[in-house]
Amino acid sequence: MADKKRKLSSRYNKTRKILKKRSSHWFRNSFLLLLAGCMVVLFSYLKYLDYNLREQFEGKRWAIPARVYATPMELYAGHNLSAEKFEELLGMLHYRKDARLSADGTYIRQGSDFNVKTRKFTFPEQQQPSLLMQVSFGNAGITAITDVNENKDIPIIRMDPVQIGSFYPKIKEDRILIKLEEAPDYLIKGLLASEDRDFYHHFGVSPRGIIRALLANYRAGGAVQGASTITQQLIKNFYLSSERSLERKVKEALMALVLEYRYSKDEILEAYLNEIYLGQDGGSAVHGFGLASEFYFGSELKDCSLDQVALLVAMVRGPSIYDPRHFPDRALQRRNLVLEEMEKEGYITAAQGIAASAKPLGVIPNAHRSTNIYPGFLELVRRQLTQEYHEDDLTSEGLKIFTTLDTQIQETLEKTVTQKLKQLEKTTVAKNLESAVVVTHRDSGEIAAMTSGRQNLPAGFNRALDAVRPIGSLIKPVVYLTALEYPEKYNITTPISDRAIAVESKDGGPDWSPKNYDHKEHGTVPLHKALAKSYNLAAVRVGMDIGVARTVKTLRSMGVTRDIDLFPSLLLGAVSLTPMDVTQVYQTLAGDGFSTPIKAIRAVLSANGERLQSYPFVVKQVVDPAATFITNTILQEVMLEGTGHSAYKTFPKDYGLVGKTGTTNDAKDSWFAGYTGDYLSVVWLGRDDNKPIGLTGGEGALQVWISLMKQISTQPVVLLPPDNIKMVRVDPYSGLLANNACGGGKQYPYIEGSEPKVYSSCGQPKEESEDSEEETFAIPLPNLFSE
Repeated sequence: MADKKRKLSSRYNKTRKILKKRSSHWFRNSFLLLLAGCMVVLFSYLKYLDYNLREQFEGKRWAIPARVYATPMELYAGHNLSAEKFEELLGMLHYRKDARLSADGTYIRQGSDFNVKTRKFTFPEQQQPSLLMQVSFGNAGITAITDVNENKDIPIIRMDPVQIGSFYPKIKEDRILIKLEEAPDYLIKGLLASEDRDFYHHFGVSPRGIIRALLANYRAGGAVQGASTITQQLIKNFYLSSERSLERKVKEALMALVLEYRYSKDEILEAYLNEIYLGQDGGSAVHGFGLASEFYFGSELKDCSLDQVALLVAMVRGPSIYDPRHFPDRALQRRNLVLEEMEKEGYITAAQGIAASAKPLGVIPNAHRSTNIYPGFLELVRRQLTQEYHEDDLTSEGLKIFTTLDTQIQETLEKTVTQKLKQLEKTTVAKNLESAVVVTHRDSGEIAAMTSGRQNLPAGFNRALDAVRPIGSLIKPVVYLTALEYPEKYNITTPISDRAIAVESKDGGPDWSPKNYDHKEHGTVPLHKALAKSYNLAAVRVGMDIGVARTVKTLRSMGVTRDIDLFPSLLLGAVSLTPMDVTQVYQTLAGDGFSTPIKAIRAVLSANGERLQSYPFVVKQVVDPAATFITNTILQEVMLEGTGHSAYKTFPKDYGLVGKTGTTNDAKDSWFAGYTGDYLSVVWLGRDDNKPIGLTGGEGALQVWISLMKQISTQPVVLLPPDNIKMVRVDPYSGLLANNACGGGKQYPYIEGSEPKVYSSCGQPKEESEDSEEETFAIPLPNLFSE
């Protein structure tokens, strides 16, 4: 019985062992299968991470915005530039005061002398090296420019241009890319001492760093030290969000391992130097040490001193927390801590640390480099560029765009518009005025300045480019220019009837009977007087005689491309154009009949300085130069005796101003277009709701023009007659040749063969009949009259 029990017990124990062994094998096999599955998943995930890392790290890592520059200022002895204006320019260029001139982009002022260490800069034509120079000023401007090192005079030098804006991708980030070998040694050592002592020894994640951070934080009773390596920080900035979660931290560690496996330490460190976030410039993020050095110190990274480098390293831990402009005490404390860490690691001596710690932060005021300073002009630049570049290329390839804008004239223009509009609203019935002004170089058509409204807003309606408004009497010079191209019929003294005229409507509507602005008729007047006094009736008669289509053809040849209706009311300004359109038309007049396309860009360079696009000077004869010369001569009469005469209360009588006023129905638009020897300006005033402003062209736009041009112009107009122009002495009363006995004789220009052939008797002036025999023309057009 006992044996039987022992046998049963032995069989039971054997069965239990077998079952236990089978169960153990099942758990082991299941664990191994699960582990294998996890390894497959982990391997697949690592392969996925590896693919994504390589795709971005080896591709185009960063979208570099295009930088837009104004035209550089040229300095030379005799330049009418004050010491104050020069110092303003240095401020716009972010030069900083430094008595030691220790770096490029620094200056020191001593009375009327400036010692300046310029920056090297790559211009479209050449690279200009850095230069140590002295600029001396007197009452009339610059008296001398001296090369301090060579002790010799400099005939002329260009300052580096002012950056007036950038074209950003959707994510507004900016950076200046640098190579690892361009980084100061102090920067690398500061980062290693402060952020990752084991960088060249770990494999992406530092166990020693984690333990060290835990101990330091435990001793301090709070978070005083982080455990993220430089590789992990790069991953966080480059690939991941700033979300705080265990899942993101694990992903960060895995990606750091992959990145270290794929790339060298130097490649990782160089990417870190360019990617790390170091502050905010308005709406644009400042990334990388290359841009940060300019943003905080106005210097290139290579020129930064030990204390400056330490401050940049200090901000890595928290750019907003240690912002030296907002929290200088906190930033100073953090900077000095970085210096202490560098000393502990043996990267600097105790004496160097003490000297650097004693220095102030030395940051420059934030001038918001990312801000588009002149948004109206930059919109024009963007539109011209998008004709040749894709939007992605324009906002991500780091293009350098050199424009024609003169910042000195632009600043003067903006101040003038603000002051004059306030003055007009205070002294007249005008209210809620808006404006648009375009200023070009008379000889080249390059835009020197432009405003698209009375306020310099970053976005909104660009009136200079898009406000399509009736131009009023600005059309009349085109009408008379067209007539003067037929010298067998019209010349400068051709008698023109300024009597009532009616246009019969073919569709059965009421006749159109234009009126003069003063509601008077002036009888028969010479052609030059008809234009100088801006008589409407005379303009309609001349325009209808030569044909509306011919006038439109002239308008198109002068640069107008938009659709124009062939109504006779066009002869009095019933054609709507933008201020930019008007500028193109009057640029042709200022160019003596040669058309020069209005342009805002001179050249485009790639990020590495290669010239991609040039915008050469293009000129083409589009209207008869002789007829243009006569038209311009009459427009000088407009300024002397006609609607523009108030300009000579400010300008000398011999300045030779050329221009024309324009006013539309009910004084809704006030225009003036005119030029001096050096600049052409077109001014429009009006309201966005198209309500009357109660100002004629002479009362409104001309007053803005006078104030602006008096400040920027230095050259009077000298009209040069073409070879086929003949100056003839004429009796202004009869329009016939005047002999020496005619005391009232005056010289007038004629196209050869069109001058009078008969001598005047020097008698009494012709009677100007006030009787109005109305002529009727069967041409349909809407009612309009203008100044």
